[in-house]
Amino acid sequence: MAAETKPKDKRSVKEEAESKLAKGKKSVAPEDASIDIATQEMIARAQKLGIETIFDRAENMKPCNIGAQGTCCKNCGMGPCRLPLPKSGIEGKDERKGLCGASANTIAARNFVRMIAGGAAAHSDHGRSVAEVFLAAARKETDAYKIKDVDKLLSIAPYFDVPTTVEIDGKLHDRDIDEIALEVAEKALEEWGKPEGELCYLKRAPAALYEKWYKNDVLPRSIDREIVEIMHRTHIGVDQDYKNLIKQGTRAAIADGWGGSMLATDLQDVLFGTPYPLQSEANLGVMKEDHVNIVIHGHEPVLSEMIVAAVQSKEMIEYAKSKGARGIQLSGICCTANEILQRHGVPLCGTFLQQELAIVTGACDAMVVDIQCIMQNLANVAKCFHTKLITTHPIAKMEQDNVIHIEFDEHYAMEDAKRIVKLAIDNFENRGAEVMIPKYKHIQIAGFGVEAIEYHLGGIFRGSYYPLNDNIINGRIRGIAGVVGCNNARTKHNDAHITVVKELIKNDVIVLTTGCNGIACAMEGLLTPETAGVFCGPGLAEVCEAVGIPPVLHMGSCVDNSRILLAATEVVKAGGLGNDISDLPVAGSAPEWMSEKAISIGHYFVASGVYTVFGVTLPVSGAPEFQEYLFEEFEKLYGGMWDLEPDPIKHAHKLIAHIDKKRHALGIDRARERILVDMAARRELEAI
Repeated sequence: MAAETKPKDKRSVKEEAESKLAKGKKSVAPEDASIDIATQEMIARAQKLGIETIFDRAENMKPCNIGAQGTCCKNCGMGPCRLPLPKSGIEGKDERKGLCGASANTIAARNFVRMIAGGAAAHSDHGRSVAEVFLAAARKETDAYKIKDVDKLLSIAPYFDVPTTVEIDGKLHDRDIDEIALEVAEKALEEWGKPEGELCYLKRAPAALYEKWYKNDVLPRSIDREIVEIMHRTHIGVDQDYKNLIKQGTRAAIADGWGGSMLATDLQDVLFGTPYPLQSEANLGVMKEDHVNIVIHGHEPVLSEMIVAAVQSKEMIEYAKSKGARGIQLSGICCTANEILQRHGVPLCGTFLQQELAIVTGACDAMVVDIQCIMQNLANVAKCFHTKLITTHPIAKMEQDNVIHIEFDEHYAMEDAKRIVKLAIDNFENRGAEVMIPKYKHIQIAGFGVEAIEYHLGGIFRGSYYPLNDNIINGRIRGIAGVVGCNNARTKHNDAHITVVKELIKNDVIVLTTGCNGIACAMEGLLTPETAGVFCGPGLAEVCEAVGIPPVLHMGSCVDNSRILLAATEVVKAGGLGNDISDLPVAGSAPEWMSEKAISIGHYFVASGVYTVFGVTLPVSGAPEFQEYLFEEFEKLYGGMWDLEPDPIKHAHKLIAHIDKKRHALGIDRARERILVDMAARRELEAI
């Protein structure tokens, strides 16, 4: 059991913070930092209290221009070797070299594929953790986790060559569910390290896409192997051909998107339930002053599923009331939040950039973090308030002395969850008088998985993606855009996210979203069916009204980008729009990306045939030849390619232009004329 360290006196901590903030440092203007009013209020409050946040740090620390271009190499002890672009640009042969002779193209490619490796490792290690819990549940080693979605289990079993029926006396009988679950769990875990073969899920892709991967020799063998091989190839003196480097990056990215991430999504659905649409709320205003506020933050839902159960238990609710609270309010930040939102309706407290601000409210009794996107400065902000900051994962600890580590064990899941909840409840009475919760929040409808979209388009008995295809063909829906990704403190919080999405739906492009983009859209009120009549073009508005869906469909967390790939695959299967994802009028976007995971996600979308535009910056501009290969030549190999556009309006119109190009190639670039069929026309049709 971790020892709890008594924090410093709050007044001395605040005075220390104020003096640090005042020593020649600039403070960002709140209205320049975010388009969200709740965020602006909390930035202003933090500055008034002398508490530094990421918004102020971004104002005082400028990025390295050479690093942003992708041409700074620190892969050995002789560097870093910095290769800036000449002021006049590259004329003729590019003679820039590192100490070892590595060219700008080699350095940029090494850096780029290392980002793919980092992102693929993060998402795929998340998937491995879920697979291990799934195996423990299948072996009956834990009472906390059980198979919740048998149909989903039966649907994925064939991809692992696990039979769901058995022949007895010449007749087929259903196999025991426990046997199927155990076999699926064992085979799923093998995907991370099997010595030969290829990933089982690759054949889920359209046949034409699989053939492209086969032809280009990028079929992943196992998840870990592809990540390790990138690290080997990018060591000094190994792979020095940018095309060969990105080939291995492509193999690792596919292993993430069609492997680790897709496995994480599917196994979570089997264990915790497949999402279906539900109503909730979003933004800092979901916190409640008279309740114990627990904020969960991170990316792995294994513990948070148990915390949801714990806070709903009569035992914990009564305990909270005994401490003077009216109840327990659970809310979330980042993708742990998205996971429990789509299955339980737990409200979203905020995006990546709002994590410090949730504590600045003074109402956060405990913030419980797991893995990925956790700012170390949370501990410094928590020192200024009563908030208990609790880390829960063995690979994600913090050095500060006021952080409590309670390591989660799936075999004692409910005990660990209740211990954490009890700690938060006990802390409720330690609140100061300085509670300030912004009054801003919006209703949202979330939980649109692949199965939910199919249901909404046709009901239980006629569920199909064809109505979507039909409305794309007839022009009511122009196309589909996947708009995903993080926030980036180098750009105005949520501005690019919302601007891109609004411009797309205004032009009849339906949006599929995940991650912090989904949270941003929820905060802006874009995740309700009523949104369509206000912001959409007439075609998309008509479809949304008829079907009863928002024009922006929240599909979950960042690992759930695999749902977007599978939705695109279902559109191909429904017919009428080509035979590959690259034929579809679809495009991908990450307007405010910031993490290595985003690079891996972007690359597996590109390798799946999707034109993908990033905002802010992309670390390839310092190597024009390598950038041209990604931005132009890649389309010839996989049907998808990269692009960069920081301006959100131009960004949206690049997506729309690509969608229109695909509509033209399919011969559906003109909307069909709508004809009212009268009785005479009906008789003529019947005669034919």
